[in-house]
Amino acid sequence: MSERVRVRFAPSPTGPPHLGNVRTALFNWLFARHYGGAFIIRIEDTDVARTSEGSDRLILEGLRWLGLDWDEGPQKGGGFGPYYQSQRLSMYHSHAQRLIEERQAYRCYCSPQRLEEMRHEQQGRGQPPGYDRTCRDLSGAEARRFEAQGIEPVVRFSVPLDGETAFHDSLRGEISFANSTVDDFVILKSDGYPTYHLANVVDDHLMEVTDVLRADEWIPSAPRHILLYKAFGWDPPRYIHLPLILDKSGGKMSKRLGETSIAAYRRRGYLPEAVVNYLALLGWSPADTQEIFRLDELVGRFTWERISVSPSTFDQERLDWFNRWHIRHLPAGRIAQEVVPYLREAYDRDERSQGTAYSPEEWLELLVDNVREEVDSLDQLPAHVGFAFLDGLAFTAEAREVLRAPTARTALEAFAERLKSVDRLGVAEASSLLRELGDLLVEKEHLKAREIMFPVRASLTGSLHGPSLAAVMALLGKERCIQRVRDSQCSLSS
Repeated sequence: MSERVRVRFAPSPTGPPHLGNVRTALFNWLFARHYGGAFIIRIEDTDVARTSEGSDRLILEGLRWLGLDWDEGPQKGGGFGPYYQSQRLSMYHSHAQRLIEERQAYRCYCSPQRLEEMRHEQQGRGQPPGYDRTCRDLSGAEARRFEAQGIEPVVRFSVPLDGETAFHDSLRGEISFANSTVDDFVILKSDGYPTYHLANVVDDHLMEVTDVLRADEWIPSAPRHILLYKAFGWDPPRYIHLPLILDKSGGKMSKRLGETSIAAYRRRGYLPEAVVNYLALLGWSPADTQEIFRLDELVGRFTWERISVSPSTFDQERLDWFNRWHIRHLPAGRIAQEVVPYLREAYDRDERSQGTAYSPEEWLELLVDNVREEVDSLDQLPAHVGFAFLDGLAFTAEAREVLRAPTARTALEAFAERLKSVDRLGVAEASSLLRELGDLLVEKEHLKAREIMFPVRASLTGSLHGPSLAAVMALLGKERCIQRVRDSQCSLSS
């Protein structure tokens, strides 16, 4: 691109950010990073009735968690602030006044009751709803009469009565609307706050935004924005309207489908790498069949030409697949960092490395590395590692049966005896001990391998299934292993 790209993500703080919002933010971020431009955050908090306290913080936290840093905006600053629209009201007022003075906008004193009656009559006649321009040509005397009654007017834009308004979408080409289908829309509300139409046009111009990437549900509003750009004598930005995200039934994805906020996925143990990877492929595709991407790889591969014009379908099972892949393939240390809160919640601690051959960090990585194949999300992991945290085990029925076998005591006594001679019980030492124990008992006592290893596993974990037995031993440490053998024998003999 011949000029430095400047794009913005402009969320309304009406609730926690959801997957659809974040996909828009991601595409803007990738666009900016790929083309060496600036990514701007602007909080559009002019809808006072719907603004939810703290939502802006959740939005920023969600972006930061996903790794989507910004160059200008809240908590960052920049040369085009303020970055909250509620702090820019004087700019909107001055621009609205300019349009009024140039007779491209006017004050409207119609009451909400009159507007509702008008819409009801239009619907009765089968007409599309739209303002009937009653106040467009009010005389000065009529306007003063309304003002004397204390009526706070809105400001409406004077849409041309004929002709067409067209704009170019980079993906879809030329799109035009007959002006007769666009009513005189409100640009400034009676409470002094701007509507989206005025505020985003003024801000995009003053912030020198070059490209607007937003959902294609905004296409019907585009002619209003183009008309405002023309009225001010400004060049509009380039537009890329992104495809909608649909649910499996073909409807627009919404909160009614369940908890789809980024915060909820984070709580449920989804990795940011997985969420970003999946969202990037909702409406964009690489030129080949690659599916797994790091964020830096996406920056290098992302181009606007590969964005689809067709809607994308959100598939929870597909997101789960990406999460499983990243849990299994990211470094164990990375997963260990993420799993700490879940372990603390489940066991009031995040590790039990004391008495083992490992540091707390090494112990946690060993734990994660040996159970992550069993989980789809990190919130499932604590259920698989109770053996490493709990002192009193609950034995499964099959574990009890194994431990009651006549040969179990022989295997466990030999196991405990060999443990006493071990100085350091790491995974390698545990593997060697189990190998030597097996050779000894097979030759001397004529036991089968399962008659040796099953009782050992059952006594250490309370189950016949789980991580590698050598890893279990290393995670428990020498003394806890010996104690568990004793406890299991006492428990089953009583």
